Amino acid sequence: MKSKFFAVVNPAAGGGRCGKLAPAAIDGLRRAGLTLEVATSTYPGHGTKLAAEAYAAGHRNFVAVGGDGTSYEIVNGIFSNELSGQRPALGFLPLGTGNSFLKDFTSNAAEDAAAALTNGKWRHSDLLRLVHENGEIYSINLVTLGFAADVAALANRRFKRLGELGYIMAVMVSLARLDRRAFPLRTDSNPDFDRRPCLFLSFNNSKFTGGKMMIAPNASPEDGLIEYVRWGPIGRLGLIRNFPTLFDGTHVRHPLAARSPQTAIEFEMSGPDNVSVDGESLWLRCQRIEIIPAALDVLI
Repeated sequence: MKSKFFAVVNPAAGGGRCGKLAPAAIDGLRRAGLTLEVATSTYPGHGTKLAAEAYAAGHRNFVAVGGDGTSYEIVNGIFSNELSGQRPALGFLPLGTGNSFLKDFTSNAAEDAAAALTNGKWRHSDLLRLVHENGEIYSINLVTLGFAADVAALANRRFKRLGELGYIMAVMVSLARLDRRAFPLRTDSNPDFDRRPCLFLSFNNSKFTGGKMMIAPNASPEDGLIEYVRWGPIGRLGLIRNFPTLFDGTHVRHPLAARSPQTAIEFEMSGPDNVSVDGESLWLRCQRIEIIPAALDVLI
């Protein structure tokens, strides 16, 4: 049983819901026998700093108390170190909004994630490593470019205070613009660069994003592969008509869609662009995405 943990609490997760619920949830874990050192993040990126310092101080087991963004920050804090010794482990108290990664494992995330922490139930998980011109970023969920990343960037930069309504507004604005462009890349299974314009590209370790969208229905965080999903330059009416298929994964059957399992993808981007990594909106010039098999133990 992995009984000693460093917990990072993001009180802003879930629109402030996490800050209200976290103390009772943490007390419940302690009553169940877990030893927890707790730190609270106070600004974006703080969780990464806290996790990096904790790993350097000898911690190997972590708990993300929040949502997908909290897990993202912890993972990037851990893997900013030169890893040594036992494989790092990550458990969850999913008190955020999306909690997309956990949907690959359970439809009852709150109870099952807490139970896994107390009974020591864990499994291996792969990670995505995104190399860009200024460094590296790690992902347990997915990396997207194109329409999906444009929507996320617009929602975060202009409409974030509006919550779900803001996301809908970002979808509408991005739909009006509908910038279908190319992201030149080649996969490990094809030596030629693909320079065709597309609606979006998605590189997935798990099936879900945004809490409900099943962008990669064939993905698995335990198969040692990147599930690469591409949707070609569909028009506005076609996108509107097919938008519901993004929620059940049937969009991959569209004539303009394609999916394939890969281990690495190389980019030839002329400059930076919107990139969404586990729901975080970034401005990056991507160079390479690769899989790191069984990099992390997840308790779920």
